[in-house]
Amino acid sequence: MIKVFARLVRAYGFTVAGIAIGVAGLVALGAMAERIVRFIEGGDRFVLGQISVAGRGLGMGTGFTAGGLLRAETLRRIAAVPGTAGVQPQVMLPVNPSVSQFMTLTHELILGLEPGAPMPNRYYPTLPVRAGRFLGPGDRGVAVIGASFAAARGLGVGATLTLEGKAYEVVGVLERTLTAPDRFVVVPIQDAREQWLAKDPMLRTLLASGAAALTAADLNTGAAVGWRDGEDPDTLAHRIRAEVGDVNVQVPSELSRLLRSSTAFFSALVAGIGALAFVIGGLSLANTVAASVFERVRDFGVKRALGASDLQLGREVLGEALGVTVSGGVSGIGLALLLGHAVDVWAARTGQELFLFSPRLVAGALVFAVLLGGVAAAYATARLVRLSPAEAIRRGA
Repeated sequence: MIKVFARLVRAYGFTVAGIAIGVAGLVALGAMAERIVRFIEGGDRFVLGQISVAGRGLGMGTGFTAGGLLRAETLRRIAAVPGTAGVQPQVMLPVNPSVSQFMTLTHELILGLEPGAPMPNRYYPTLPVRAGRFLGPGDRGVAVIGASFAAARGLGVGATLTLEGKAYEVVGVLERTLTAPDRFVVVPIQDAREQWLAKDPMLRTLLASGAAALTAADLNTGAAVGWRDGEDPDTLAHRIRAEVGDVNVQVPSELSRLLRSSTAFFSALVAGIGALAFVIGGLSLANTVAASVFERVRDFGVKRALGASDLQLGREVLGEALGVTVSGGVSGIGLALLLGHAVDVWAARTGQELFLFSPRLVAGALVFAVLLGGVAAAYATARLVRLSPAEAIRRGA
């Protein structure tokens, strides 16, 4: 098989190169679309796994639990609502408050959690750790960082991360999820509350004045609420809103629709990239294969004059076309992987990842290339066999 491929490459070097370029374009554009799709799906899955609750009003809190203060007493009332399976207080803040938080799924966030407490999110009961460990009971002054955050800053387990003048030891790096947790800095909730005070002068003034009777346990930007088996999360969200009052409750299905509507541009971009990939890659591949067949018109005319049948010519052409297409397809996929990896390594310095070469994309691109190459070769062969041997030789000359 290797010898056959080597012979085809020598005989059809430019054809293989042309197919490789077309397939590389198809795979590269497809990988960009795959990355965007996975980002949207991951964010949707994250918000559908919990009911997000915050205090009524506005505050520095961001992300899925944005809102005003959610006091400890309110958390106890939420936990008492029938159907509730767990309430996890959270502090979610922007790492850099001076940066716009329009798209919180793409921004770096501090997430304060109670160390050792289970997460009520149905689809993310734990945040998978790639290296090191997650927060444990009694932890203070430590951080677990997302994969993109770590890549952007060149941080790993044992490194020191400074936030608002306070140093944190990085004890874990999360697995890449291709959604919001990739940019999280997860710290113990007590540390996150201190970060909140450091970032929010108004809150510091309020506490110093004694105008509000607040304790440390009252400093929560929100909470993640789980539901019991068999309970409808939307129904529970409306029940919390009615029974507790004075809270902002994100109904999971409504939040999912809001997320998808806010990413409608990216969804349209995905469709456009996919269509562009098929047009550019498909036309380039089909044109290259068909042109390589037409170039052999004189050879076919001679073979037909010597007695070769249409079926014999068809088998020969199709076999070589498939061999050339597979060679070009594999080369194109390899080229796309190489270039995509190089670009992602460069983009990782800012915490970005532009390509996702999933197995379904790679396999689909190869199957698409083989099928399209076969169809193009069959079309070109069908055009050639209609010519008489003399006409074919004349045109080839």
